[in-house]
Amino acid sequence: MLKLPISLLLLSGSVSAAEPWDDLDAQISQALPGVIELRHAIHQQPELGNREFHTAERIAQRLRELGLEVQTGIAHTGVIGILRGGKPGPVVAIRAEMDALPLIEQTGLPYASTVRSKDEGGDFRSRGKEVGVMHACGHDAHMAMALGVAEVLAAHREQLPGTLKLIFQPAEEGPPLGEQGGAQLMIKEGALQNPAPAVIFGIHVTAGTARTFTLSRQRTTAAADTFVARIIGRQTHAAFPWTGIDPVPVAAQVILAWQTIPSRQSNLSLLPAPVISVGRIEAGDRHNIIPAEVRLEGSIRTVSDEQREDVLQRMTRTAEHIAEASGATAKVDYLPGNYRAGYNNTALVDQLMPVLQQVSTTPVRIDNGTYGADDFAEYARQVPGVFMRMGVTPPALEGKTVWPTHSPGFQVDDPSLAVGIRALSRMTLSYMIDAARLSP
Repeated sequence: MLKLPISLLLLSGSVSAAEPWDDLDAQISQALPGVIELRHAIHQQPELGNREFHTAERIAQRLRELGLEVQTGIAHTGVIGILRGGKPGPVVAIRAEMDALPLIEQTGLPYASTVRSKDEGGDFRSRGKEVGVMHACGHDAHMAMALGVAEVLAAHREQLPGTLKLIFQPAEEGPPLGEQGGAQLMIKEGALQNPAPAVIFGIHVTAGTARTFTLSRQRTTAAADTFVARIIGRQTHAAFPWTGIDPVPVAAQVILAWQTIPSRQSNLSLLPAPVISVGRIEAGDRHNIIPAEVRLEGSIRTVSDEQREDVLQRMTRTAEHIAEASGATAKVDYLPGNYRAGYNNTALVDQLMPVLQQVSTTPVRIDNGTYGADDFAEYARQVPGVFMRMGVTPPALEGKTVWPTHSPGFQVDDPSLAVGIRALSRMTLSYMIDAARLSP
């Protein structure tokens, strides 16, 4: 495998496609109707994490039709497609997620999902209940774009100076309770081996002006962890609180004190602040009984491994000391997520920025990343990576209330798929062509 240092590749400065890639845009336009039709079909039959059986079959079938080598059954339902070019060169990987979310779709689109499924997620209140299923995070678009890249590059495989590896990953939103899944399991089961990629690219659609790109030169996404805290007091009659230990005001103090961790205990000159959000509070059975305990559930977002460990320690210490001061006790448990903080390779971003700028309809926006989480971070910890976001709000919705991802009204602008395919294809070709020019 040819694997050149990113710093060397920067020397060539190649940003334009060479023969036979001059007709790439025309090929993408020709392929677009089929790509849109495929996205609609996937959108209409969404599946939850580690249960993407029909989705995997559809992807594998399309890859075989295009003449790619296909591997299936990776990390439960994952699929890998390998397009070996006719010329030597590096391996470039593209990751696309496969799973949907437990939401009832409210878009009113003709291809809207009406699928219902049993919820096997980690929320004990809905586990086992029937839920809606919807591609509310754009994974249908990601799969369609990756397959579009495969189609246009496969048309010139003999001239392709390298190998394209498409990684279709299940359970990016998290596996069912008690199961492994997502990027970590894909890597464990060999997704980054045989052949090993030199670089990896990922794209995520988002609510925003259609066909525009945003990316970071360093941090891309945050780490996400779940916490469950129990503030334990002593139950008693509401008329005589002094005969027990009321955990409710203790829990209130804990919640407020936790917010001083980002605002008063974090050095904001070094790193962006962590985010601590309490999403659920549960206590008591009757209005006239002081409960025995209060249960708090929430999410923690951090931007580095060190910050993550520091926040977890501070949250535990804060809860325990406040509870002790009132005669109560606190127990804080953390459920490590599938998401660690993600980072782009700065040199690779700088190399490919001109390519992306040529594709975007507006100047590419550079930011400091998002507090959203994505397990693409796991691949980018193993291989130099670029993870970017593309706006896909349909122009007809501009100026109106726009539903974000993870909401039942989220919509994708179909023509934007062509821009995503163009970006991924040209980034792949640019990297391969530069590597070929620098090879001995």
